Amino acid sequence: MLKKMIEETGRYFSFLRMVFRRPENIALYWKQFILEADKLIISSIVIVAVISVFIGGVLVIQTASNLENPFIDKMYVGYMVRESLILEFSSTMIALILAGKMGSNIASEIGSMRISEQIDAMDMMGVNSAAFLVQPKVLAATVLSPLLNLLSLALGLVGGWIVVEATGIIREASYMQGITYCFNGFYIFYSCFKTALFSFLISTISAFKGYYVTGGSVGVGRNSTKAIVVCSILILFFDLAVTEVMLY
Repeated sequence: MLKKMIEETGRYFSFLRMVFRRPENIALYWKQFILEADKLIISSIVIVAVISVFIGGVLVIQTASNLENPFIDKMYVGYMVRESLILEFSSTMIALILAGKMGSNIASEIGSMRISEQIDAMDMMGVNSAAFLVQPKVLAATVLSPLLNLLSLALGLVGGWIVVEATGIIREASYMQGITYCFNGFYIFYSCFKTALFSFLISTISAFKGYYVTGGSVGVGRNSTKAIVVCSILILFFDLAVTEVMLY
């Protein structure tokens, strides 16, 4: 098993070398980039928005219920909600969701092209199929995914505010004071960096699994599932590693 893992890792880095070769036609790649941005990022806005609003609301309720000590200022509810969203939920949780949505989309699309021999036809015509099919997806996912992170953060705070207004669990003024208290701009960079890194892993690993799929339509489904599992595990691993390096 270890030997197979090492071989897969080497094959993956060899695949990345093919993907990031210089584009043959910049204008065509730019057009593909726009299409992939719509398919991978813009289409994910709704699910990210809905989940973020509810996460923000749940965090307010959970935090307020655990800060019942009268000597603790209720302002800290907003502060802890903001920090939780920035440091973890808006980056890691959203990335895990994108691993399922974005990862399966990329793996199944490229895998279907492999089994229908469209990739073989590109290779025979002298086209770098790996770069043409994968590079725009990776760039769109990596460059634009931090925008989803910022959207998630904003809507998470809005979701918390909605709960505060609807339930009166704490005063609105305390909540607003908390979300502006001791703001650290570096945490935003840290969160966006994690999201970009996770999206890079999701897009490249899913494309890799799809590009080398075998076994027909059954193989496409199997490799799509493998891509999601591997991406989820690596997201958690790199979440730990990046947090250790950047925050401590």
